[in-house]
Amino acid sequence: QVQLAESGGGLVQAGGSLRLSCAASGSIFRINNMGWYRQGPGIQRDLVALINSDGTTNYADSVKGRFTISRDNGKNTVYLQMNSLKPEDTGVYHCTARGKSTAVAYDMDYWGKGTLVTVSS
Repeated sequence: QVQLAESGGGLVQAGGSLRLSCAASGSIFRINNMGWYRQGPGIQRDLVALINSDGTTNYADSVKGRFTISRDNGKNTVYLQMNSLKPEDTGVYHCTARGKSTAVAYDMDYWGKGTLVTVSS
């Protein structure tokens, strides 16, 4: 089993910055890509940013140039630096990781419980 724990959310004014962190723990054999999804008022989760094992990244068009995703493989941690925040960035940010636990023979997707980001106008 792999657990993900997010932190860093909060209330910030438009134009401000936040830094989200997500640490993976448990019986980790290998983690491939890690990323962040945003959940608005509904249940749908939309991709914000993704970072692969080779360091390549993908971003939603709405956050390109403002957000930066990075990872520390030694700490099994992924970060999301959020700059120039806008009210439409508001939502619950869920960390995700795809990898393999030592307890199973296949890769799985793991999800954190989420951290709330609120951007006021």
